[in-house]
Amino acid sequence: MHIVTRKRLNEYAKKHPDAKTSLEHWYKGMKQGHFQSFVELRVEFPHADQVGKLTVFNIGGNKAHLVAAIHYNRQKVYIRATLTHSEYDKGKWKE
Repeated sequence: MHIVTRKRLNEYAKKHPDAKTSLEHWYKGMKQGHFQSFVELRVEFPHADQVGKLTVFNIGGNKAHLVAAIHYNRQKVYIRATLTHSEYDKGKWKE
């Protein structure tokens, strides 16, 4: 899958270095994956959740959340936000 944009991952990892390894693992798994549906995605990422039209990934044992819009037909992942657990709980990412 093509991931747009890795910059958000790098920025988050710079602020939260403890998440860097987990974000790299997520990136490699998504980049190498060829998922046709959310059901297929859950095989590789069992802790992913569908929230409306977005997919939320738990990163680093639920310490961070990565919110993405996934277009399975075009094999593209648009990273909308990478948030700490407390930022995610505030819900502003839903707006």
